[in-house]
Amino acid sequence: METLSYLLSGFQTALTFQNIGAAAIGAILGIIVGAMPGIGSLVGVALLLPLTYAFNPTTAIIMLGAIYYANMFGGAFSSILINVPGDAPAIMTALDGYPLARKGKPGKALMVANMSSFLGGLLGMVVLTFFGPALAQFGLKFGPAEMTTLMLVALSSISWLIEGNVMKGLAVTCIGILIATIGISTNTGEARYTFGVLHLLSGVNFIPLVVGFIGMAQVFNLLGQEERGNDLVVKKLSIADCKLNKEDFSRMGAPVVRSGLLGSVIGFIPGAGATMASIVSYTIQKKSKKNKEKLGTGAIEGIAASEAANNGAAAGAFGPLLALGIPGSGTTAVLLGGLMMWGLQPGPRLFTDSPDFAWGLISSLYVSNIIALLLALIMIPLIMKVICIPNKILIPTITVICFVGAYASTTSMWGVLIMIIGGIMGYIFQRFGYSASPMLLATILSVTFEVNLRRALNISGGSLSIFVTKPLSLIFLLIFVGLLFSPVIKKAYRKAKAQKA
Repeated sequence: METLSYLLSGFQTALTFQNIGAAAIGAILGIIVGAMPGIGSLVGVALLLPLTYAFNPTTAIIMLGAIYYANMFGGAFSSILINVPGDAPAIMTALDGYPLARKGKPGKALMVANMSSFLGGLLGMVVLTFFGPALAQFGLKFGPAEMTTLMLVALSSISWLIEGNVMKGLAVTCIGILIATIGISTNTGEARYTFGVLHLLSGVNFIPLVVGFIGMAQVFNLLGQEERGNDLVVKKLSIADCKLNKEDFSRMGAPVVRSGLLGSVIGFIPGAGATMASIVSYTIQKKSKKNKEKLGTGAIEGIAASEAANNGAAAGAFGPLLALGIPGSGTTAVLLGGLMMWGLQPGPRLFTDSPDFAWGLISSLYVSNIIALLLALIMIPLIMKVICIPNKILIPTITVICFVGAYASTTSMWGVLIMIIGGIMGYIFQRFGYSASPMLLATILSVTFEVNLRRALNISGGSLSIFVTKPLSLIFLLIFVGLLFSPVIKKAYRKAKAQKA
């Protein structure tokens, strides 16, 4: 009851005219920034931070929080309509969102994404409200050893995204790991695989890489196709196309609840973030036997799992930020800098020293969630008509978006070069039946894996025993071993069953 009274007092702060206006502006900017490939929540919040200097601390952080949260809504638009993820968490949404849009159902794909984002985020906010401090303490239990074994589980899981050919998935995952090793070693400070190129000292920038592998590769693919049959698609582009029936909501239900809760818990883990939540939730959903359609072909379950998870994680990320002063991602690190700039010190005493601010921010997330949903739904009938643009217009449009996104993320032509090379490689992957998603996801996760592996070994003096002496680490290690040997176990089980029959 005490928590509810605090939440209600927070709504009194969040529902002032000025704070509602700040949340609305933040939601609009967040959706726009999220839909623009190459920008993302981190760059968007950092660029828009100066706009908040004129506000009081509470209003300013409410606006920045709305930008960050609504960004998760916006990322689905470009992923579904043009197969170019606006931000890293939206990669998983594109796997089923774009195929569903190509089937002539862009409105349904966007509606599923937005409703899942809303419901997943709502679950994350409820978890944040009632279990924030406790879960933040749980997140602190994830030290280098636990994060290393968690990354092992994630890396072994994403290799299964190529259904029917695990070896292809493993090969593509290994390429992603190799790309992640380029640059300055985090342990020795030595240059690795840079071949004398100064730009590679900082590694391969991920944003132009993902824009190239998914967006530019799509351009190359469209160049080799005949003009699409848009007449068939246009007939289905109506308000009715956006509506979801009982069966759609039924298919969304379990993935949204499971992924929303899982995403909110992952959001509490420092360094994990929305991308990790999206990967883990999508992988779990892919292994589910209750999917009506095969994931990767336009399944509603895949879109729901991805979007509910990344919005749940976005809400959950405020837990360690407020309760412990520990940012769970790059974006929340910028938010932490903003808090400290305004003279607020996040941590256990924030809820006692500045309760109006802390609970006002938490309450504002509920308001931002509703505003972002309404804005996103209003935009669906307008923006989904992108799908019927002919190739002669779509190809140069996507090309410009890719070039601008690659340049904006690096402020140099080097990013454009990475994007072009990534586009060529992505096209080759498509031609030979390899999915780029495992490679891109492995590139993200491998950096976290290496950093935590080195930290764990430094702590233990080089002994591997640290990974089995810690309970959480041991649990993740056992899961990893199970995933590693599951094909052999399944094959032996089927063989034994066949012999018995």
